[in-house]
Amino acid sequence: MKMRFLAVCTALAAATALTGCSQLAGSAGGAQKVTLWLMKGSASEDFIAKFTSSFEKEHPGVDLDVKIQEWTGIGEKVNAVLAGKNAESADVIEVGNTQVAQYIETGGLSELTLEGLREWGSKDWLKGLSDPGSIDGAQYGVPWYAANRVVIYNKDLFANAGIKTPPRNRQEWIQATQKLDKGDRQGIYLPGQNWYVLSGFIWDEGGELAVETGGEWVGTLDDDKALAGMEFYKQLQALGDGPKNADEETPPQSEVFAGGEVAQIIAPPGQAAAIEAANPALKGKLGFFPVPGKTSDKPGAVFTGGSDLIIPERTKHRRQAVDVITALVSETWQTELARTMSYVPNKATLAHVVEGNEGAASMAPGAAQGRATPKSARWAEIEGNNPIKPYMTAVLTGEDPKRAAKAASDMISKVLSSDR
Repeated sequence: MKMRFLAVCTALAAATALTGCSQLAGSAGGAQKVTLWLMKGSASEDFIAKFTSSFEKEHPGVDLDVKIQEWTGIGEKVNAVLAGKNAESADVIEVGNTQVAQYIETGGLSELTLEGLREWGSKDWLKGLSDPGSIDGAQYGVPWYAANRVVIYNKDLFANAGIKTPPRNRQEWIQATQKLDKGDRQGIYLPGQNWYVLSGFIWDEGGELAVETGGEWVGTLDDDKALAGMEFYKQLQALGDGPKNADEETPPQSEVFAGGEVAQIIAPPGQAAAIEAANPALKGKLGFFPVPGKTSDKPGAVFTGGSDLIIPERTKHRRQAVDVITALVSETWQTELARTMSYVPNKATLAHVVEGNEGAASMAPGAAQGRATPKSARWAEIEGNNPIKPYMTAVLTGEDPKRAAKAASDMISKVLSSDR
């Protein structure tokens, strides 16, 4: 990855309002600098180096400057770029898929609806990536890659329990987990506050976390369909010793699984590496399958994480920025990224490129059923002080589900619909 620094740009730009940084770069080196912000850990250094070299070769006169950003504090930096208040600028920016709504509200995003239809095959995009990037039919975020939760299981424990094939529906899943939950062995380790998993169960039942009605957001955890999702969570959670008042990071569930007495966890397949690092004896003994759905014909809905690409409206290189996205979402580079990083490509039609990678391949069916959080610019505030977690604990410890859900829904409604 090439890191270029034009130390004279700021000084010269201050001296003359007639000359911009990009013009200086062009006049001095004959190349037009286009800046791409990528988040730390999203792509390997080798991928970035290969992509940069290939892009510049195919686009003579373009100098692609890839800058790596930290997730911590990225919202403020992106908003500053969109508002033209940052000393740094960017022409293409990687953002979390659920972050796009807040940037749309802030303003300063370039609409990409037509490019999506004409050049990028938007009709095949994964909904969990594309939906959060659109509003009122206009597309602002372009899906780049996805990752979602699957079931990671201990093959030896399954074999010892006589379970020869992974379950394909909820009934089979419960039956298998009951067989596995014996003595000191946990059928599944499912902490009481894993609200991402709960979200999938709610969506499977046809429920929602919140809905927008007449311009106002309303929490809907107390809807009968959402309550049915919580009831299934409670049934599954009881088949192990997961704490009812903690989430999957307290303690890290990969460490619990590494102890060897847990048959299953629900997690991104990348956690297998952490499990094997904690207990090398489990290498080669981990398997993966999609979270089962209500019926065998399709897997369960899952929360889809991942990233979208945006173009600031203030860019002076929109055409070149579009070219960068065109390359990043092409089959060639989607395949390279998915295989290198064990991601799911941005289209269901590209799921075949991860065949042979058991973990990534197990994500792909779920990703096709994937969803994202409500498209409210204020959803990040919900996650910051999440009322869903104590609601789950309340139900798991015996409180009335309807009453607990109503309290959580009221809090969601208040946060999402109140004035800033």
